[in-house]
Amino acid sequence: MGFLPMSKEDMRNAGIEQLDFVYVIGDAYVDHPSFGAAVISRVLEANGYSVGIISQPDWKDDKSITVLGRPRLGFLVSSGNMDSMVNHYYVSKKHRTNDAYTAGGEAYKRPDHATVVYGNLIRKTYKDVPIIIGGIEASLRRMAHYDYWSDKLKHSILLDSQADIISYGMGEKSIVEIADALDSGIDVKDITFIAGTVYRTRDISGIYDALTLPAYDELEKDPKVYAKSFAIQYENTDPFTGKTLIEEYPHQVYVVQNPPQKPLTTSEMDAIYELPYMRTYHPSYEAKGGVPAISEVKFSLISNRGCFGGCNFCALTFHQGRILQTRSHESILKEAELIIKEPDFKGYIHDVGGPTANFRHPSCEKQLKNGVCKNKQCLFPKPCSNLKVDHSDYLELLRKLRKLPGVKKVFVRSGIRFDYLLMDKNDTFFSELVKHHISGQLKVAPEHISDTVLLRMGKPRREIYEQFVQKYGKINQKLKKEQFLVPYLMSSHPGSTLKEAVELAEYLRDLGYMPEQVQDFYPTPSTISTVMYYTGIDPISNEEVYVCRNPHEKAMQRALIQYRDPDNYELVREALVKTGREDLIGFDKKCLIPPRKIRKNIQNRIGHKIEKNTQIKKKSVRNNRKKQPKTKKH
Repeated sequence: MGFLPMSKEDMRNAGIEQLDFVYVIGDAYVDHPSFGAAVISRVLEANGYSVGIISQPDWKDDKSITVLGRPRLGFLVSSGNMDSMVNHYYVSKKHRTNDAYTAGGEAYKRPDHATVVYGNLIRKTYKDVPIIIGGIEASLRRMAHYDYWSDKLKHSILLDSQADIISYGMGEKSIVEIADALDSGIDVKDITFIAGTVYRTRDISGIYDALTLPAYDELEKDPKVYAKSFAIQYENTDPFTGKTLIEEYPHQVYVVQNPPQKPLTTSEMDAIYELPYMRTYHPSYEAKGGVPAISEVKFSLISNRGCFGGCNFCALTFHQGRILQTRSHESILKEAELIIKEPDFKGYIHDVGGPTANFRHPSCEKQLKNGVCKNKQCLFPKPCSNLKVDHSDYLELLRKLRKLPGVKKVFVRSGIRFDYLLMDKNDTFFSELVKHHISGQLKVAPEHISDTVLLRMGKPRREIYEQFVQKYGKINQKLKKEQFLVPYLMSSHPGSTLKEAVELAEYLRDLGYMPEQVQDFYPTPSTISTVMYYTGIDPISNEEVYVCRNPHEKAMQRALIQYRDPDNYELVREALVKTGREDLIGFDKKCLIPPRKIRKNIQNRIGHKIEKNTQIKKKSVRNNRKKQPKTKKH
C-alpha cells in the first residue's frame, strides 16, 4: 500500500484509468487517522472505491480542479481538519500568520469559507458531477447558522456551495451508503434516505414524521426566532430519537436534515483505525519541512469519540454526538506497537484519549438502545442519578500501554473532566494519573470561577473545581510529587460582565497564579454559546443573557485575567474604576495594581536604575578592553 493518487502519474502507477471519487481538501495531504480526509478516503477504499486527492488547489485557477480528471461517481469536498475561518483568523479577526495543516506552516493556502469556494469551483467546471461536502466546516454549517466573521446569519452551506449532499458528523457510515447508492445508478437528487446526510429538494410531500424549522426569512428578521430554531436542532442531534428537520428558503427550496448516523460499534471503530494509513504526510512536502500538525498526533492514540460533557461553547454535540464510542484495548495496543516502531519514537506516547480522555463508555446503560435524554444533560447542572462512573477500563488500558517494550511514559493530555473524576469513589485512577501520566503539570479546563458564567458555559460550579484542586494537591503530597495544575480560562463568554471578570482576577490573585495564555470566547458555528452571543438569549432556557460585544470591554476582561502584566495596567485600572472596585488599587496584599502616580515613580526609579547599571557595565567593558594585550594579526 502507499499514498492515494495525487496526480495522473500516480493513477497510472496504480493502474487506475478513472477514479471513483476525487477528494478536494483544504489541508495538506496527511494520511493519518487523526485527519478526517484520510479516514473517509481509506474507508471508501476498503469498500472497493478508488479515491484521489487534490490538496489545496489554487481556487483562482479553474484548471486546478481538473488535475485528476472527471471522477466516475463524484467529488468529495472538505475544508480540512478545521473550519477555514477559524484556521485563518484569531478571535480579534486578525489574520493568523501560520497554518499547522499546510506544508512548512505556510498561511493562506486555502480560501476563506473553503468548502463554499471549492464547491463553486467544481460546479463551474463540472456542471453535472455529484458534489458531497463534509468535514467540520460543512457539518457545523449544515443548516442556517450565525457567522461570526461577517456578523450575520448565513444559509445552509449546502446552498452556498452548490453541493448535492452533506455528509455530516464523522461520516464513515453515510459516505459508504452514498457511494453505494451512486454506484447502483441512483441519481444524486434521489439520495434522500441516508442517515447523517442533508439534501435539498423542492418537494417535501413525501417526508413523514419531520419537524419544520422556522423559514430562513423568519430567522433573518428576528434573532430570537433563530434561538428557538437552534434549540429544536440541539434536541434532535441523537441518532435514536432525532427527527428529520426541514428548513425553508426563498423560491420554495427546502434543506432537509436526516437524523444522525448510528454510533459505531467497537468492532466498526477498530476496523476504521486499523486501515492501512501511511501515518504521515505526503513525501512531496518534505522539501518544505513537512506538515507541522503531524507532530501533535504522530505519537498519540485516539481511544474514544463523542462526549456527554455538554459544554455550551463546544460543537461536539452537533458533530460527534453525546454517545461515547470506543476502540478495544487490542486495537489501541496494535496501533501503539506501530508507533513504537517509528524511527523517531523516543519512548513517549503523548496522549491516549479523545474529546474527553476519561470517558470510556456511554454515560448510562440505556443510550445505545434509547438514545440520550432530549432535555437533560448527564453532568450539568448536576450529575444525573443514572450516570455510570467508572475509570477501571481506561486505567487497565493505560497500564497495558505502560508495560509495552520501548515505552518509557504514557501521557494523558486530552481533556480530563474533573467533576466526573471526583465522582469516582475509588481513587486508584486519580492516583495513577498523578503518579504515571503527568509531565509536571496537568491541564484542566475550569474556564471560569464565577458561577454566573459557569452556568452559561454548562460547566460545573466553582466549589467542584476547588474540591478537585484540593484533592489533586493531597494526592501529589502523598506521592511526594511537586506537580502543578494549569487551568484553561476564558474571557468574555456570554454571561460575563466586568464584575465577573474582576471576580476571576481576585481568584487568580489568591491563587498566586497568572496564566500565560487566555482564550477570548470565540463564537464558532453551531454552539449554544454562539447562539447566546448572536441573539442575547440562552436557547435552552430561553433566558436573556448579557453579551460582551464591545472590543474595548473584551480587552478589559482579558487584561483582568493577566492583571500582573504591566502592559495591561491601564485596562485593568479602567475596569476596576468602572466596576467601583477602587479598593483593589493600592498596596494592600488584596490589591491587584498600585496607584498610577506611585506606579510611575516606581517605573521611573527602575528605569533610572537600569540605565545607570547599563552605563556602569559599558564603562567596565571599555576598561577591560584597554587592559587586554593586543594580538598580532595573521
